[in-house]
Amino acid sequence: MEISRCPWPSDDALMLAYHDEEWGLPVHDDQKWFEFILLDAFQAGLSWKTILYRREGFRKAFDNFDYLKIAAYTEDDYERLVNDASIIRNKAKIRGTMKNAQAFIAIKEEFGSFDNYIWQFTDGKTIVNHHKNTGDVPARTELSDKLSKELKKRGFAFVGSTICYSFMQAAGMVNDHMEHCFRFEICSGK
Repeated sequence: MEISRCPWPSDDALMLAYHDEEWGLPVHDDQKWFEFILLDAFQAGLSWKTILYRREGFRKAFDNFDYLKIAAYTEDDYERLVNDASIIRNKAKIRGTMKNAQAFIAIKEEFGSFDNYIWQFTDGKTIVNHHKNTGDVPARTELSDKLSKELKKRGFAFVGSTICYSFMQAAGMVNDHMEHCFRFEICSGK
């Protein structure tokens, strides 16, 4: 019997594994949150497939997405990253990631965890959408507009509304699996 799933992973093995095991599951771990924010910032203007295929390079280059280490990066670290062919070597995104780590820590200090802060935007619950077609899924929403504005006020870079919506989907704040997808119920928090 064939499994019914969202069409976007196509037949790519890495994309299928990401869809089937990770995308849309609610995240409550600050380290994972920072990973999604970092990866989605680098995705700006690129495909998720491009980022996913470099994820392990990002993991190694950015100290396993350790925001404490990244917040303390020096100019030597910046130069190392600019010359690391295993990641996207966008200078502004690298600087933005260093800045984001510092803003991330400030939120964590204020709210006890980044998780406490971010989930307040959905009252601690996954927003469950009921899409039948991929074309029904928005690229951004009023909520992602609001989140983007708030994160920018707190010093984050590369957190436009579309990027925010993308990490909201990835981290399970929003369930945008198609209704027919086998992951829909799993990621609905039911």
